Amino acid sequence: MNNLIPKPQMQLVDPQAQMIVEVLQSIGLPHDNIIASAEDRAIIGHSLLALIESLPPEAKQGARYLSKFVVGAGFGLFDYSLNAIWNEVVLDLHKKVVAYGLDIFYDAAIGGKNREFYQTEEDLRSVKDSTLLDTCRKLELISETTSKKLKHMLDMRNDIGISHPTNYTINAYELLGWLTNCIKDVLKDRPTESALQVQAFIQNLRSYTQPLDAANLAGITGKINELASHHCGNVLRTMFGIYVAQDTDPQVRKNISLLSVSVWQASNDDFKYRLGLTLEGYNTNLHKDKYDLGAQFFQVVNGNAFRSNAERAIIVDGLVDTLLEKHHAWDNYHHEAPVAAEIMSYIHNQQDILQNFGPKLIKTFLMCRIGNGRAYYNGVSPRGAGYYDQLLVLLGDTWAPSALVALTSYEIQLQLSQEVCRKQACIALEKLKSGVVNQRLLECIDFLIANLPGNGKAPLDSRFKQLTAGYLTWS
Repeated sequence: MNNLIPKPQMQLVDPQAQMIVEVLQSIGLPHDNIIASAEDRAIIGHSLLALIESLPPEAKQGARYLSKFVVGAGFGLFDYSLNAIWNEVVLDLHKKVVAYGLDIFYDAAIGGKNREFYQTEEDLRSVKDSTLLDTCRKLELISETTSKKLKHMLDMRNDIGISHPTNYTINAYELLGWLTNCIKDVLKDRPTESALQVQAFIQNLRSYTQPLDAANLAGITGKINELASHHCGNVLRTMFGIYVAQDTDPQVRKNISLLSVSVWQASNDDFKYRLGLTLEGYNTNLHKDKYDLGAQFFQVVNGNAFRSNAERAIIVDGLVDTLLEKHHAWDNYHHEAPVAAEIMSYIHNQQDILQNFGPKLIKTFLMCRIGNGRAYYNGVSPRGAGYYDQLLVLLGDTWAPSALVALTSYEIQLQLSQEVCRKQACIALEKLKSGVVNQRLLECIDFLIANLPGNGKAPLDSRFKQLTAGYLTWS
């Protein structure tokens, strides 16, 4: 007989929520824009159940912040729900990172001397949300489009979520859009096939204690050469970390010595220079065993040309990491300048810009000089701007192409989507131009100054590619 009893209709929206507003009003507290309107709550009630039910059961298990989202949305507390769904995104990305491999993630996300403090799953809590998104994109745990959506969601969470003071009222369609992004692009998404190949390769490499025969070596080398160069760089960093670890099985170390040559050749130079800095750090910090093994690794891959002999390179690299953190942190206008001043104390002329840190330094200074797009001081640290301009003037013909390359990067292209940033980029280009003599480079810079104000994609324009063909390698 029980199956003849009609199932009660499920209600995700609290029909009595308006009573709370009346209570707030009766006791003299603010009551406007505290709880979403009945119309917005009705829209949520219509769509929420179908979205949640689209998730597979395993994705719902343990999704406690998704539950809090439903509760908040049901009561009409949309700003609370935004925070809850962002927390669910972060936790799911943490799961993807753990499945992919913590060592690979930390190697890619954490630079310089801070790397040793990030080892366990618990340490993921100390990784900034923006760093988490950027690194997951680099490792292809999420797509570039998903990364852009989540960055917007993070900005909204920071600007209008319940954890920050705001008078903005979130409407139902915005909230449903963020929930849809979370469910379709994160909770139901899986890493790319190439990302999973990297994960499997590293996991197998750690535990494979049998000698590699010629057939194994040839097969693995072929697969490595099929990976994108940034994946090879991630593998290279992790292989290096396994190689210098004291508890690594000798046969695993031998296998790495055989495989590392092809991985090294397939990786970008930026990864190699950073390994050189890591090796120098072992020596500086008296990690003799790691340093000896690391030097052995560099010998195996014929990579001594990428080793740093100067402590200055290590210090500047760490300071550039710090400057980027300050740039993305709260009150960056105040905190950027002291770090920029310290960096410039190591750079008095063009020859002081070493290849080890030059491209990274130039890109970071450009990002800071272009600014964050805010109206306040045109988005640029007023005290820091002088140091950024000082470096740009020093670049000259030797380093100007690196500055042009930096303008095509993913991070700076995001900045150039804003008008304020494009204006600041033109000012930066004028500073760069003042130190350049080569007529072709001057023509390239003039092209950008003329076209960038109306088009942030000017550095990717086919005409610019033609102008720079003798200086930049376009794929």
